[in-house]
Amino acid sequence: MLTVGDKFPAITVPVQQGTDALPAGETIDVTTFAPGKWKVVFYWPKDFTFVCPTEIVGYAGLKGDFEDRDAVLIGASTDTAHVHLAWRKSDPDLAAADFPWIADNGAKLASALGILDQDENVAYRATFTVDPDGVIQAVQVNGLNVGRNPQETLRVLDALQTDELCPCNWNKGDDVLKVAA
Repeated sequence: MLTVGDKFPAITVPVQQGTDALPAGETIDVTTFAPGKWKVVFYWPKDFTFVCPTEIVGYAGLKGDFEDRDAVLIGASTDTAHVHLAWRKSDPDLAAADFPWIADNGAKLASALGILDQDENVAYRATFTVDPDGVIQAVQVNGLNVGRNPQETLRVLDALQTDELCPCNWNKGDDVLKVAA
């Protein structure tokens, strides 16, 4: 699995966004999308499931907070763009999750990241926080049954952006650690 310090893979994959039109072959390469911004790429195992929408809606609720930190959200699963569109159209909360959803149905990117569950052939619940230079700065991976806390992803992004030593349970605005000279 790729980890902290690795470059995020430069792979072009299908993407779906919004509910207005059928997918028409749109693609995305995370490394060139939103130049100069931090990226939070989070995979969920499958569309039309139970835990996954809670995470997507949780991240969507913090989209403005991520934008305030010069970061963009990019969701992903190993479903197709058409499945993403159908799922968004079936649920108003998911329809409001206004950020790109990677449709990695060939598992090309999930495989390159090393997050593919070999038995289920779907991605683990993996979150990659990528700096503006395309370097992975934080990774969180959960099994298929346990959802993430998007607020924790935001807290870690805040800490990374300080470029300081941040203690356990540090939150934006708290004191950072200073090394005695």
